Amino acid sequence: MLGFLSVPACWCVSRVLRELLAVSLLGLACLGSANAQCVKTVRWYDDAPYSFKSPDGKVIGLYADIARVALKGMNCDVRFVEMPWARALHELQQGRLDILPGTLHKPDREKFAYFTLPINRSPNVLFVAKRALDNYKLKDLADIVGTGFRLGAQIGVAYGPGYDALAKTQVFSEQITTVTSRRGAWKMIDQGRLDGLIADEVTALVELQQMGLSNRVVKTDIVVSVGPAMFALSRASLSQEFLAEFNRSLNAMKADGRYKKIFESYVPCLASATNPGCR
Repeated sequence: MLGFLSVPACWCVSRVLRELLAVSLLGLACLGSANAQCVKTVRWYDDAPYSFKSPDGKVIGLYADIARVALKGMNCDVRFVEMPWARALHELQQGRLDILPGTLHKPDREKFAYFTLPINRSPNVLFVAKRALDNYKLKDLADIVGTGFRLGAQIGVAYGPGYDALAKTQVFSEQITTVTSRRGAWKMIDQGRLDGLIADEVTALVELQQMGLSNRVVKTDIVVSVGPAMFALSRASLSQEFLAEFNRSLNAMKADGRYKKIFESYVPCLASATNPGCR
């Protein structure tokens, strides 16, 4: 009798153990699935010191490293997607790109993007062909109006309210040539097809040095905008809760010195302890 009862008893215990094991495995699978799903796309382009490829093929740079570390603090992975600026803005709006680093805050962009805490502060400055210095006496961007000065402007890039106001005038707008990449614009300036270009100061100096154009394309004292650069997050694919968590991760990086370490490894200046960018 006891032997007869022991068979179903063992069977019941075995069944319970199997069910507990199945539940445990399901929980682990769900946890792994949740972690696997937290992969965010981040735009990168050959744009040293903000993003570029290391000799071993890894995407690195100020913005790339900040994105990678900030997302890691949220238990998320990053997938870098290479694309030019104008396309990145469109992909962000459509929700096919999650994060666009190095974006200036503009009211019209609030329709499709959340903006993080400031990441960096590097002014947009007018660079000109050295030969043009003798032909144009410029103290302000408005001084080029009506002079025949050929200004390059990158598609989709924000240059600040002063530029926007001038761009609404017919005379100034007729002097603008839109370009898809800065490197192409530097070549156009060197070839005599453009006279100048507005560009991020740090990036421009790095690129001109890399291209051997530092003596032929020079920086002026005309600062077009100094607004802080942020990360734009797609409203179509991310939430305000994600924005808040991302900002918390950024603040943690600033508090423990990781932001400062990343910044000073790519930009030739000391990081400010209170404001993004150089001291």
